[in-house]
Amino acid sequence: MKWLLVAVIVSCNTVGDVLNTHGMKRHGEVRDFGPSGMRRLLSALVRNRYVVGGIAMGAISFFALLMLLSIANLSFAVPATAASYLLETALAKFILKEQITWKRWAGASLVAGGVALLAFH
Repeated sequence: MKWLLVAVIVSCNTVGDVLNTHGMKRHGEVRDFGPSGMRRLLSALVRNRYVVGGIAMGAISFFALLMLLSIANLSFAVPATAASYLLETALAKFILKEQITWKRWAGASLVAGGVALLAFH
């Protein structure tokens, strides 16, 4: 059950981050942080299906994390869910068409290696 919840957290968190990034790139840069600017931003974002989808995926990930924390140690749960870093890096390259340097690949791979160490404990 622990690893199933980790898979749900990693997949929902990853999809949510990709959707939020895509939605915000379509929206454009946020420049007005005053009260009226925040109201306009909120109004625009609730109509942005990518951001709404990303928020929904984030909520699923959050509640799955709560479930995981009820059955696993924090020292397992948080590092295990860090597997999303490698998956997010790959999706950033292939879906969002971001340029990923070898240093970012190396960093994400080191995190994934740490997750693999947790799997064998």
